[in-house]
Amino acid sequence: MKSIEKIVLFILLILLLGGCASQKNRNLAKEIKRTLGKNIFGNHFTGIMIFNPATGDTLYRENSKKYFTPASNTKIFTLFSALKLLPERVPVLKYIFENDTLYISGTGDPTQLHPYFTDSTGLTFLKGFSNIALSLNNFEDDKYGPGWAWEDYDGYYSPERSAMPLYGNVVAVDNSTFLNITPAYFKDSVVAVSFPRNRKINSNTFFFDPSRRDTLEIPFITSNDLTRRLLEKELGKSIFITKERPAAEKKVLYGIASDSVYKRMMQESDNFLAEQLLILASSTLSDTLNSTGVREYVLDSLLANLKQPPRWVDGSGLSRYNLFTPESIVHVLTRLYREIPRERLFNLFAVGGASGTLKDWYAGKPYPYIYAKTGTLGNNHCVSGYLITSSGKTLIFSFMNNHFRQPTPEIKRQMQRVFEWVRDNY
Repeated sequence: MKSIEKIVLFILLILLLGGCASQKNRNLAKEIKRTLGKNIFGNHFTGIMIFNPATGDTLYRENSKKYFTPASNTKIFTLFSALKLLPERVPVLKYIFENDTLYISGTGDPTQLHPYFTDSTGLTFLKGFSNIALSLNNFEDDKYGPGWAWEDYDGYYSPERSAMPLYGNVVAVDNSTFLNITPAYFKDSVVAVSFPRNRKINSNTFFFDPSRRDTLEIPFITSNDLTRRLLEKELGKSIFITKERPAAEKKVLYGIASDSVYKRMMQESDNFLAEQLLILASSTLSDTLNSTGVREYVLDSLLANLKQPPRWVDGSGLSRYNLFTPESIVHVLTRLYREIPRERLFNLFAVGGASGTLKDWYAGKPYPYIYAKTGTLGNNHCVSGYLITSSGKTLIFSFMNNHFRQPTPEIKRQMQRVFEWVRDNY
């Protein structure tokens, strides 16, 4: 009888706990619907999915299978791709040494002389060789992503993509104390004048208002010849461009830790790093640099079980052609959560109230409770990531808003109300 009594008590306990969980889910759904029912959420498209990876339960979903413009939430897929395909250290370049000549080709590495990373691994390596042949004809991608706004050509957030970026493919004009231009190669190409645009559309002529006392980053027009000239200026030696490379097996030079690039991409929502990371990932699959091939490989091979395959056209989310569902984003976030050590993974994301694009929103009391990626374009704002409840549970969510007319801070305030209710009550 005692065994039967234990079984009965166990079943009753399970039913009781299940009933509590069901009530919590009902309360959660009621609160979110009440918030979404407010006027601010009444005239645009909203999708939400909240998932508990410990139990496998979906706590709430609303339009979670519908497609949304994700903006920079696209970078979550880029992060997944990079973590799966790239080694622990960034591949800087590929090279062959033959007949007293070093033949080099780009991998898409975005860190060389970048204004944030200032990595010079490649330059230090190249200084040890007298004869250098540069081959950049392995780049088979467009300089801009599909659907990028043409008028963004001079915006700091929209540098061109290339096989061997230098200086982040931008000119930095710093006038905080005295005028300083990096790279110095362009010092005679900067015109000190107030002008509606930062650069001529078809040439590397830049404009800078002399009354500014900050740093302005302006994308420059890339070319194979310009890459050669920038390298020559840094190395103090001649380099020649070649289309032919020896048939010998290429070696790879490695640079800084890959996680340092992922962290800046995710926390600061750096579009250039996101685009180059997909190109960099393509260098691990073949000698051809092409971001389209990487996206196809990831979707066909690594994420073949997505129930709503996305329309994924770039690495950054600058394009409005991208279409993702909240469920697909939660799926990838769940894969990352289960496959990457928690401390390492959370360190890559912006932290509510503490860092990156979340520094001014979703602060914890007293500890952070949101680790996520934001995504913002005109009339669109999305946040997807990980939420830590007051009871210690980790939930995975995607909250997407498209086509609103209100100021974005109003949307964020209502999103914060939902996040805090989930934190305090689940």
